[in-house]
Amino acid sequence: MPLHLFDAFGVELEYMVVDAATLDVRPIVDRLFEQVTGEIVSDVEHGDIDWSNELVRHVVELKTAQPTQSLAGLAGTLQRHVSTVNAALRSLDARLMPTAMHPWMDPHREMQLWPHDNSPIYETFHRVFDCRGHGWANLQSVHLNLPFCGAESPDDEFGRLHAAVRLLLPILPALAASSPVIDQHLTGLQDNRLEVYRTNSRKVASVAGRVIPEPVFTQRDYERLVFEPMFAEIAPFDPEGHLQDEFLNARGAIARFGRGSIEIRVLDVQECPIADLAVVSAIINVLQALVDERWSSLAEQQAVEIDPLYSILDRTIRDAEEAVIDDADYLRLLGWTESDRCTVSNLWRFLVEQTGGTDAVPTECAAALQLILDRGPLARRLTERLQDDCSRDALQTVYRELCDCLADGRMFE
Repeated sequence: MPLHLFDAFGVELEYMVVDAATLDVRPIVDRLFEQVTGEIVSDVEHGDIDWSNELVRHVVELKTAQPTQSLAGLAGTLQRHVSTVNAALRSLDARLMPTAMHPWMDPHREMQLWPHDNSPIYETFHRVFDCRGHGWANLQSVHLNLPFCGAESPDDEFGRLHAAVRLLLPILPALAASSPVIDQHLTGLQDNRLEVYRTNSRKVASVAGRVIPEPVFTQRDYERLVFEPMFAEIAPFDPEGHLQDEFLNARGAIARFGRGSIEIRVLDVQECPIADLAVVSAIINVLQALVDERWSSLAEQQAVEIDPLYSILDRTIRDAEEAVIDDADYLRLLGWTESDRCTVSNLWRFLVEQTGGTDAVPTECAAALQLILDRGPLARRLTERLQDDCSRDALQTVYRELCDCLADGRMFE
């Protein structure tokens, strides 16, 4: 059956595998999967949740095997799989670590490509872009997949959803930033993952564009203005054609017409699934309100160009919830009319309240969402805890606690 707007959702969470004692990165996911299945595979089917690997050997992805019609209970399901993976990793003296970036990983020295299924694709990425940088080897994210019907009226549903997603992308780091530390250093940015992500494919600039997708709202225009230039630019570097596919697109939200979905990719992974599902649920509620034209018309949403959205994204990458938006036109599109400027924190409080408050997210996620609204995203809480002490001992103490948060399914406070 075709899935229409908000009929179902797909969620993917990425985690690092680290040494249980030192917390150094451990590139052993193929050994983990072999231990569980008896053979080296890239995907392990576990009923409602699949385990998989992409690109590098130290990352495990937990994802819904099929689109789920309700997010209620999904955090608990994902948490059980975290426990199962951690149990399997114990015999390898390893465990899962959350957050979007390992705080002291040296990707130029430690990155190992996945050498098994799909290796020609990964080797091509490596040959073209050099995947030894943080922007390829050290960025764990959450992907949220939202359907649009491609059977009866694909352009109508795609156009509405794409307009809403583009509008919301710039303020998502205010909820989801979890990467304030890179190379054992607090950089001053709250979302270092997005900072390195937006430049990781600059050799072929059309692959990521400016992270904010172009204002295109039909499949034909998307293919003409996004896919065709991207495929043409990468062709001299990819004569075998391994990368001539939708998955090459690295914008902050990508259209997957083959699946009939838009995949949001700007979200840092949090400390536990409850936090991720709290963020995802709040985003979905606001997107539904935008698609329903509660605060602004479809025409107004589709008229927004990249520049003003990119400017806001740049601020939230740096300051997350403390970023100030002084674009009155943008605020009006999201229903904010109290003033011509506000912090992103206040904007998110307003948006959550306007879409049902914490009562409108799964019950098990309500307290987590309230904590994020009150205390800021995980990156803010990490910055406050570390207080400029990025010694290895301090980082190990804090990130070991984060590993425990993931293992126990609790928030980091």
